[in-house]
Amino acid sequence: MVLALVSTAAVVVALRLDKEAELPPGIPPQPAAISLDPQIDPVAATAPAPTPAGVSQAIAPALRNPALGVLSGMISDSLTGEVLWSRNPTRPRIPASNDKVLSAAAFLEAMPHDARLTTTVVAGSNGQVILKGAGDPTLTAQPADADTFYSEPARIADLAEQIKQAGIPVTSVAVDLSVFSGSTMDRTWDRRDIQGGDIAPIESLMVDGGRLEPLDEYSPRSATPGIMAGEALAAALGVDAPVSEASAPAGDRVVAKVESAPLVTRVNDMLRYSDNVLAETLSVELSVHRGGPATLAAGVDAIGQVLSTTFPDQWKGTTLADASGISYANRTTPALLDAVMTAASGASHPKLRPMLDGLPIAAGTGTLADRFPVATTPGAGWVRAKTGTLTGVSSLTGIVQTIDGRVLSFALMSGGTSPADARPALDAVVGQLRECGCR
Repeated sequence: MVLALVSTAAVVVALRLDKEAELPPGIPPQPAAISLDPQIDPVAATAPAPTPAGVSQAIAPALRNPALGVLSGMISDSLTGEVLWSRNPTRPRIPASNDKVLSAAAFLEAMPHDARLTTTVVAGSNGQVILKGAGDPTLTAQPADADTFYSEPARIADLAEQIKQAGIPVTSVAVDLSVFSGSTMDRTWDRRDIQGGDIAPIESLMVDGGRLEPLDEYSPRSATPGIMAGEALAAALGVDAPVSEASAPAGDRVVAKVESAPLVTRVNDMLRYSDNVLAETLSVELSVHRGGPATLAAGVDAIGQVLSTTFPDQWKGTTLADASGISYANRTTPALLDAVMTAASGASHPKLRPMLDGLPIAAGTGTLADRFPVATTPGAGWVRAKTGTLTGVSSLTGIVQTIDGRVLSFALMSGGTSPADARPALDAVVGQLRECGCR
């Protein structure tokens, strides 16, 4: 009873104190707590439009930087399509990974955005299971619930769990790589780039893009990614026997299967991280979708067929050797790159709009995470663009919202100088587009 009385008295005192003014007379009461209602503020169609003269004046100082080397480019108004500035826009240049802008446009234009790939495990004989690839390099060997490099990937761990649930006593694992045919490496690629982490042999079965370190973007890749995937399944099943290649028997003997992320998710991963392996496998997927062969060469041809139909006026001067841009044999023009970006950010090609989500954000994500430093270059957070870098080649294609709220598309292609020098010079040009009303 004593404890109850003390507690009651304490509550009464506390209530009285809460009601009493704690501030001297004349001091305003404490303001109400701020409530937040986050919303997306859409770009206004009535935002002031830049003029060609305004754009030229704004970027003129940045264009005088010798680090730009030989520069070609185009800048357009995304809303109207008006060309605001250009320099040799139809001159074919090496695009480096800006090639992926073209590839992404072809994939999104021609394939269902929700398309998925299904990796299966088929029961063989004498306790063998056969892991059959479907062309999905985002399949991961990471354990259940562990972090992954790619977004929403299928997991080897799920396949292993399904096999265990089926009660199959597994004695060995084999891999079926038959879905893809032809060469696994383009003749213009350098095999040293496998160890360098830029590419892996393109096989229909891979885990983590062939990375030896699955979370390291720049990890060396496997020279035998299909076998590596089989070894990951064997490890998950506790099987010690060597992994071999085999053909999965026909019929309904599938004992496990997993699905990839939707096409649009995989395309945006490709753009954000400039993933060469993913670009090449998606090109083969495009060819198969259009009824063509499952080869690297057919994938490149399929990209060309889609884009030459979608952008017939700008396609002239483009020849592609691969889908990723690591080949020095690729050629395209600022006119085509800018046309694709104008279409994606404007109203003419809604199928291309999702690619804007995958473009790296200046000083924020992907290959632009360490570019456009706030202290020296405008544009952080306002520029979305695909980077492209090879020795002596630097390119940048994307969109930027001006300080007045107008969205501009751009494609800049530089050559003949070190990328270490050219990249900040390109960023400076685009940064000026952000800062100017350009009217």
